[in-house]
Amino acid sequence: MKKLLALLLTFVMALTLVGCSDSDDNYVMANVPKLVGINWFDRMGEGVVEYGEKSGYDTFQTGPTKADPALQVSSIEDVIAQGVDVLTVVPFSPEALEPVLKRAREEGIVVISHEASNQQNIDYDVEAFDNVAFGAHMMDNLAEATGGKGQYVIFVGGLTAKTHMEWAEGAQTRQEEAYPEMELVVERIESLEDSQVAYQKMKEVIQTYPDISGALGCAATDVAGVALAVEEAGLEDQVSIAGISLVSISEEYVERGTIHKISFWDPKDAALAMFAVAEKVLAGEEVKSGDDLGVPGYENVTVVGKVIYGNAWVDVDVSNMADYDF
Repeated sequence: MKKLLALLLTFVMALTLVGCSDSDDNYVMANVPKLVGINWFDRMGEGVVEYGEKSGYDTFQTGPTKADPALQVSSIEDVIAQGVDVLTVVPFSPEALEPVLKRAREEGIVVISHEASNQQNIDYDVEAFDNVAFGAHMMDNLAEATGGKGQYVIFVGGLTAKTHMEWAEGAQTRQEEAYPEMELVVERIESLEDSQVAYQKMKEVIQTYPDISGALGCAATDVAGVALAVEEAGLEDQVSIAGISLVSISEEYVERGTIHKISFWDPKDAALAMFAVAEKVLAGEEVKSGDDLGVPGYENVTVVGKVIYGNAWVDVDVSNMADYDF
């Protein structure tokens, strides 16, 4: 009888320990992108859901419906108030988020950013690739379409969007070095991540620079807005367009040839990579160059300080866009 009671007691204690372990490891992870309700970040949200399903952790995405630093700060404050273990974030303005991210870390929250290589109050920043090299690559795509000649403009989602500005700088530097017959006619054009804003501003570009021959977009919605303005003006044969986008956003313009080529990384994979890094931090592990995060494009990362670089870009034109259904 005593042996039986001892066995029962041991069994109950084991169950209790298992229960405690499960509770301790039931992490809550939140992702706050620049804004919600657009295809790019809807796709990122799929990664958030997938990571939760695979890990068993509570993962969710929330954020502002407009690209506005103050609104993003408010969304992050709400997430902090919920007592999450992990905050992943795609900052619209890295500088504007520093105070609230500092507070999150002071409360013991692991903070991982994306598209913000200059962010300070983080554990790590995850980049899909080296940003300057990617900007140069997009310029090569645009020059391929323009024959390396003519006037062009560059759109960015925001002048405070660090990654967009790095792409733009990489693109312009590449143009100046490799395509001297091309000319940037105006400083960065801010679209606020809104295709309608890009559309209106491209109409102004066409009026001001009637000989314009190229446009490069750094926000996912830029090239679709630019393409609409170009088509309305009947300039499809004059103006070439390249840049960041998704097939779901730009498909009709790629099919018609108005957009020469789009480039992107899968935002779903970026979410998976951010959470994978966060889980390593929670486990007390350091991310090192050569590590495999278990996510396509992030199998052999390079780490410089707090910044983790993958190799995750792809190019899409009419010949292969059927392979990408997002």
